[in-house]
Amino acid sequence: MALNLVKGQAINLEKSSGETLKSVNFGLNWGVIEKKGWFGMSSKESVDLDGSCAIFNKNNEILDVIYFGNLKSKDNAIKHSGDDLVGDSNGDDGRDNEIISINLEQLHRDVNQVVFILNSFRGHDFATIPYARIRISDGLGNKTLLAQYDVAQDEKFNGFVSMVMGKIYKDGSNWQFRAIGEPTTDRKLIDTVGTVKSLYL
Repeated sequence: MALNLVKGQAINLEKSSGETLKSVNFGLNWGVIEKKGWFGMSSKESVDLDGSCAIFNKNNEILDVIYFGNLKSKDNAIKHSGDDLVGDSNGDDGRDNEIISINLEQLHRDVNQVVFILNSFRGHDFATIPYARIRISDGLGNKTLLAQYDVAQDEKFNGFVSMVMGKIYKDGSNWQFRAIGEPTTDRKLIDTVGTVKSLYL
């Protein structure tokens, strides 16, 4: 059974057998906004969230940023599935809207941290989005779900359109994932990356 992470919690990226993962997927999933109208009628408004990741070395220098406009890292170890402009228009279908895949063995030796970011492209307030989550799964074989981190509706997200969701980082020779789940006051990806560098490395 997958582990439900809470803010600040960290896990080793390994299988239940203790074997270190060679490849891991970070899936981003979110819902559309339902609006109530006249006479009990409702409408759905698409949400364009953008999942991205910023790559840093041990000196906290930026090596690369992977997003819908740059789908592969320079070493080809990190790949983005592409931009989802809508979200789950028919309810939670159990599938990820965007996936960032990482081949841990192929990562350049200088990579020390990879931080995952969520931005609301059209400026939809996170507090109005029914759900947004990150799911971690084995990137090979049956893609077993290892852990998930749900960002629940919370007053602290009210008014924000940018969020630092979590990061993987080297702990000796092992990789770990830490759930962060913090909104930022940024409105653009480049500014959020700057906030990550200042506060979350």
